[in-house]
Amino acid sequence: MVGDCHFCAIASGEHPAEIVLADEVVVAFLDSRPVFKGHVLVTPRDHYETLPDLPPELVGPLFTRVQRVSAGLPAALGAQGTFVALNNVVSQSVPHVHVHVVPRTRGDGLRGFFWPRQKYADDAEAAAYAQRIRDALAAGA
Repeated sequence: MVGDCHFCAIASGEHPAEIVLADEVVVAFLDSRPVFKGHVLVTPRDHYETLPDLPPELVGPLFTRVQRVSAGLPAALGAQGTFVALNNVVSQSVPHVHVHVVPRTRGDGLRGFFWPRQKYADDAEAAAYAQRIRDALAAGA
């Protein structure tokens, strides 16, 4: 854990987040400023700043979890698909490797790489979205 890393603090339980998936490899949680509600960040528990810093033996396990979240979001949220993205340095707001998994529907207005951000109405709404995703993942979606 790196002392000033926001995602390390989430992974260690020191900072609250709506966690949708957690195991020995990753912690996945709702983005606090989602592109669309249900936007999940999947990050390794250990601190690596960028994808090139991630040890090769963790690439597969990380993306297996990304694949699982990507498969679960449509079932959880009624989305038609997902957008999966990872920034390295440029546009990387937190220097801890993380993969964005964004629920998508046709006509949702997302075009190119301009991502206007939304907010959850309150903590209860965020918790409800997180629960729907946890339920879908638990059901094997």
